[in-house]
Amino acid sequence: MNAVDRPEVVVDLAAVRHDVAVLRARVAPARMMTVVKADGYGHGMVEVARAARQAGTDWLGVATPVEALALRAAGDTGPLLCWLSVPADDLAPLVAAGVDLTAYSPAEVAAVVEAASRAGRPARLQLKVDTGLHRGGALPADWPDLVAAARAAEEAGAVRVTGVWSHFAASEDPAHPANDAQEAVFRAALEVVAAAGLEPEVRHLANSAAALLRPSAHFDLVRCGIASYGIDPAPDLPDAAFPGGRPDLVPAMTVRAPLVLSKSLAAGDGVSYGHTWVAPAATTVGLVPLGYGDGVPRHAAAGVGTDQAAEVLVGGRRRPVRGRVCMDQLVVDLDGETFPPGTPVVLFGPGRDGEPTALDWARACGTIDYEVVTRFRGRARRVHVDSAADGAADGAADGATDGTADGTDGGDR
Repeated sequence: MNAVDRPEVVVDLAAVRHDVAVLRARVAPARMMTVVKADGYGHGMVEVARAARQAGTDWLGVATPVEALALRAAGDTGPLLCWLSVPADDLAPLVAAGVDLTAYSPAEVAAVVEAASRAGRPARLQLKVDTGLHRGGALPADWPDLVAAARAAEEAGAVRVTGVWSHFAASEDPAHPANDAQEAVFRAALEVVAAAGLEPEVRHLANSAAALLRPSAHFDLVRCGIASYGIDPAPDLPDAAFPGGRPDLVPAMTVRAPLVLSKSLAAGDGVSYGHTWVAPAATTVGLVPLGYGDGVPRHAAAGVGTDQAAEVLVGGRRRPVRGRVCMDQLVVDLDGETFPPGTPVVLFGPGRDGEPTALDWARACGTIDYEVVTRFRGRARRVHVDSAADGAADGAADGATDGTADGTDGGDR
């Protein structure tokens, strides 16, 4: 492994392209939306959006207007859906930029119509029905009113209704009764749309898990978020549960840092705040300059909200995190060994070299790997590499110093 001189989040864009291509092939003939919200789930929204477009994705999806406009400012001109605005948002710039907006209510349709008037062009509008997640979207009882409002706006030339969609609540569990129920509600909602004379370009219900596990829910378009970054949306299922087998996804993110120091502890010495871990015997520990200010879960050590310690890779071995994770640093048990400052420490990566994965960290921290990767949007330098490009080092982590840094601090852009 190459040396690492500072904490960094390494993102292999070749892995993103690979994953998007694998997913596109799996869901064909349905089209593909790559979801790049939350700064590309911590991977860098603009960079992964470009990689996804290169791999042939048809649509991009984001949550907020700020994200949508950032993609347009970066040069993306393809189909782009935004689904989470607030009343204070100015929607006219999104209409002008050709962004598809989402309405959950007649009031939101009216806001889009007003924005279209100011933008001087019809808005592209998608309608969301709440099929049972009970988050965004119109409830079935309110759906006819939303559809009627959208139809009236389309007849007036203010909008073009381009899509109808919803979201599963439990698609990672194929046996969950909510899946059949939600698909039935969605199909009924589509009948209301057809009866009103609307002809949307796309109908979409499937997220990453449903894209891989529920072909009946593919419709015209699927939305793949976490799977586009190489993370299995249903890791606890056997391979046989996936129609066509478990897909060959490659995790795109590696988080690593240089070791700052090693030191010896005596039996009975406590580590970090509150001494939640006390050395049962003499050992050595290492200091890693990453903490919860960078995205590391504070409760990553055994005895701090969990019975299992997260691990890192140092010197070819996995080493457990000891004591509370601090804002800027964490401590790992080196089991009697010492290493010079600058020794690479890998928190997680694809797992091909023995390092923990984001899923390993999620299980140790009692969360999901979606949250683990999305957390890393703080101070650690984000570096984008392309392991498939000529001259790139073999693998994302090894290629980190040969890649092109994105020049940001890893925060929202």
